[in-house]
Amino acid sequence: MTLYLTIKVLHILSSVLLVGTGFGSAFYLYFVNRTRSVAAIAAVSGLVVRADWWFTTPAVLFQPLSGLWLVHTAGWGWSSAWVVATLILYAIAGVCWLPVVWMQIEMTKMARVAQQAGRDTLPARYWQFAKRWERLGYPAFVAMVVIYFLMVFKPT
Repeated sequence: MTLYLTIKVLHILSSVLLVGTGFGSAFYLYFVNRTRSVAAIAAVSGLVVRADWWFTTPAVLFQPLSGLWLVHTAGWGWSSAWVVATLILYAIAGVCWLPVVWMQIEMTKMARVAQQAGRDTLPARYWQFAKRWERLGYPAFVAMVVIYFLMVFKPT
């Protein structure tokens, strides 16, 4: 296997890890929030934060590095429409993801404090963050799905 194919496989696997972990984490946090169970929210939100650090963050860093290397090595022009669109969409997803990571950490802290205090409700700030977290997730997810299509079809 050539270096190019090795990097390409790792790029594809890390993209699956990035989008899959993001979607899975969003799925679990979205639905655990609907239960309003402080204990369940504290547990799941902590796992979501952990998944972001262990899986999403390394993939977020590897994706542009490997992608740009693949583009360069394959001889695609930096101004190719699909390359430019991919970079713009990746930046949009990143702009959405960074505050989401911070909010998830804060939401986890709030849920743990409420759980340790024996409360059966979360503060209003938690629910404000949950609403913003959800709203930022939609454009980020759509951007990543469109990036998949651009990577596969490479429209000119």
